Amino acid sequence: MAAKGQKFMSYPEALKREAIRLHLEEKWTYKRITEHLGILDKDRVKKWMRKYRQLGEFGLLDQRGRRETYIDQDRHVQKLKRENEILKKCLEIWVREV
Repeated sequence: MAAKGQKFMSYPEALKREAIRLHLEEKWTYKRITEHLGILDKDRVKKWMRKYRQLGEFGLLDQRGRRETYIDQDRHVQKLKRENEILKKCLEIWVREV
């Protein structure tokens, strides 16, 4: 459990991707990766690997708070599909008028 006033480390997405790459492609151990990249929590890379295996690169993003860029992919895809349908209808109407 976190102590009162404790500061939490946040790591950039590029560092997370590099840690995943080192483990998958170079077959480095978690311990070696944490020492090489200066990651303080020894289990952090394991957690990133678990998220990566479950969700792909989307799992590595910081999803705390309500950030519009991190809205889950399904909701974003549905929004784009609705926009495409509206644009198709507008195009049909425009073609009929011309």
